Amino acid sequence: MEPAPEVRQPFGQLFDALLANVERVIQGKRQAVHLALVCLFAEGHLLIEDVPGVGKTSMAKAIAASIGGTWRRVQFTPDLLPSDVTGVSVWNRQTNEFEFRPGGVFAHVLLADEINRASPKTQSALLEAMEEHQVTVDSRTYRLERPFMVIATQNPIELEGTYPLPEAQLDRFLMRVQMGYPARDSEVAILETHGTGHENVEELDAVASADDVVAGAELAATVHVAGNLKGYIVDVAEATRRHRDLALGVSPRGALALQRAARALAASLGREYVVPDDVKRVASAVLEHRLLLSPDAQLRGVGAHDVLRSVLASVPVPGATG
Repeated sequence: MEPAPEVRQPFGQLFDALLANVERVIQGKRQAVHLALVCLFAEGHLLIEDVPGVGKTSMAKAIAASIGGTWRRVQFTPDLLPSDVTGVSVWNRQTNEFEFRPGGVFAHVLLADEINRASPKTQSALLEAMEEHQVTVDSRTYRLERPFMVIATQNPIELEGTYPLPEAQLDRFLMRVQMGYPARDSEVAILETHGTGHENVEELDAVASADDVVAGAELAATVHVAGNLKGYIVDVAEATRRHRDLALGVSPRGALALQRAARALAASLGREYVVPDDVKRVASAVLEHRLLLSPDAQLRGVGAHDVLRSVLASVPVPGATG
């Protein structure tokens, strides 16, 4: 099958331009940047989890700056209130009526920095916005603009004073990616580039508009997924639900997320159809944070990555037909 021109040209050029622009400040992390942009075009939300100093916040800011839309940063702290995120109604003395003042969530990209430092009540304020793209304040509902993406960061090492994200909150994130340390050559390039003060995130120009991202997302959603490949996705989800090392497997929402991400990845690679390798490539980022290990598995030191790898190895990959 030949790639469709409408996927190969406009979408591919848009994706490559965004990738190159973000890589001006995030060097040596192409895989992480690629997955983050796949998450953007799949209209999902991204959780970036890693140790301090590896570029989590910089990547989130670079993506926001590259798409030319509105973006806001909310520093999550223990004293942050839900109204700081969603907005609040205040009394206007001049008009003698309540006036709604939007919170940080009213932007195309919301950077939720160190999200696990906020209280569970504040974390839950994001649930409606992330799932339904709307906010309800004082019984009144306000729609959010498209695209809307939450990019949250958290440090998994420093746990004092943090509130771990509950499963319901984690399930709202389409992907969780880890930055990791750069390779030696890339780190030397970082010293040369950023050590002189050049190529800061604030200096990035937008290479796309919000409308471009919406159009690209709608195009990615039309990428074909064969019937046997849909069955493969369901089989992977069911295998996690039966796995002895898991107390909680992948939900139907997780299976839908896997299909969405695979479609966006296929489009980014210039194809109008999904292949099994697309599903496998995004499976770790999409599924691992949705898996809840059993107490016995935790005692044995088994990780979600180990379980998912065994699941993918056990589920038969569909053939070329179907």
